[in-house]
Amino acid sequence: MTSASATHGAFADFPAEFRGEVLRPGDTGYDEARRVNNERANDEGPTLIARCLDEDDVVTALRYASAIKTPVAVRGGGHGYDGYAMPGGALVVDLSLLRAVTVDPQTRVVRAQAGVTLGELDAATQEHGLVVPSGTVTSTGIAGLTLGGGIGHLMRRYGATVDNLLACDMVTVDGRRVRVDAGTQEELFWALRGGGGNFGVVTSFEYRAHPMGTDAVAGFAVYGLHDVPGILTALDEVMAAAPRELGLVATVTPAPPLPMIPEQAHGRPVLILTPVYTGDPATADDVLKPLLGLGTPLVNLIQPTTWRQANSMLDATAPYGKRAASRSGYLPAITGAAAAAVLDSATAATPGWGGTLNLIAMGGAITEDVPEDATAFPRAGAAWVWQAVALWDSPDQDAGYDQWAADATSALAPHTLPTGYVNLTTDQGEDWRRNVWGSEATFRRLQRVKAAWDPHNLLRFNKNIAPAA
Repeated sequence: MTSASATHGAFADFPAEFRGEVLRPGDTGYDEARRVNNERANDEGPTLIARCLDEDDVVTALRYASAIKTPVAVRGGGHGYDGYAMPGGALVVDLSLLRAVTVDPQTRVVRAQAGVTLGELDAATQEHGLVVPSGTVTSTGIAGLTLGGGIGHLMRRYGATVDNLLACDMVTVDGRRVRVDAGTQEELFWALRGGGGNFGVVTSFEYRAHPMGTDAVAGFAVYGLHDVPGILTALDEVMAAAPRELGLVATVTPAPPLPMIPEQAHGRPVLILTPVYTGDPATADDVLKPLLGLGTPLVNLIQPTTWRQANSMLDATAPYGKRAASRSGYLPAITGAAAAAVLDSATAATPGWGGTLNLIAMGGAITEDVPEDATAFPRAGAAWVWQAVALWDSPDQDAGYDQWAADATSALAPHTLPTGYVNLTTDQGEDWRRNVWGSEATFRRLQRVKAAWDPHNLLRFNKNIAPAA
């Protein structure tokens, strides 16, 4: 459906057979459609947004882009920190209307289109007591999460999202439909599981679901600054002994002004432990005791709940309308020096409220059950994901927060593995990209797959892998 303004200017000849909305600057609905999670990416909008109604629309848009050799951006959930879903001046293939989810409770196979969010995936699977391991913010899209690897509260129990991916339906840059699984297009299937949106536009995903039930024990325990060094350096031992059913995020951040937190702690750095236990609720106290007993909490809000409530606890940490900066990496251990770097970075001066350092526990299924070369998602040797993230309102504070994130990255660099999880960080440049997926051989393998499926690099609005020459 062509907009009134689509008859002139760039991409004026966009195909009339495209059935979805075609939006340009000035059209009704354009500003709402171009909005993504990181407000910084909304400063400049794309030239055209093609809002696909189905896979046929994706084929039409990509055939057009390929014919005129123009780069294409792809929007799924719009949560990427880089804002690659809606680059200024770009042609965007918008998949956010593709929202169908089907669950087969007998085979435990879940099929979800590329516009589905984590919350929608959880809602569909939990009707049958099933779960697909995914992320920790329910408004995140499954497409970007999956293609980048996929970590969350269940990764220690069931592995990364890509470890549970059975197949994909993909449209190539020249508009061909391809079914991708372990038995067909094996190299492409390897690359799609961690290599991001470099190779084609995935329109649907098939996952293996797990029978977990609907219960969890989860919440927040807040500790004062004096407890932080001792707790952080003890977490390796505690989590190594913990069952796989226990996930953990440890956060050093200014205490929010909530009534359940003592007023004297408001605005001061605190440690927030966020455990999520999905084992037998009757054993939760025994499982959590070694963790929560590492210090004396100012407040303990951990309680029985549902999985859907547990997996939405962190939604407030990623609201729409905030400007954001994020850097991330892997730690092989939380040594005393690494803990000091985390604490120093989290308490460093910022232009506003402050920055947050997250430590997300790995181990279990995600690092022990899958060979490193089985997917393009690296995880060997990683015990923790660290993330330095800040949210703010004013563009005047961009430079200050960017510097804070860069300083935190430098402080943690001596303790950080060369590999990492690409979804939790903004792009750190070509040298970083050559190492973040693993060895030089791994990167060359990704480049060969890129050359086979996107030789002209039309899909370049991403953590880009240049095609092999």
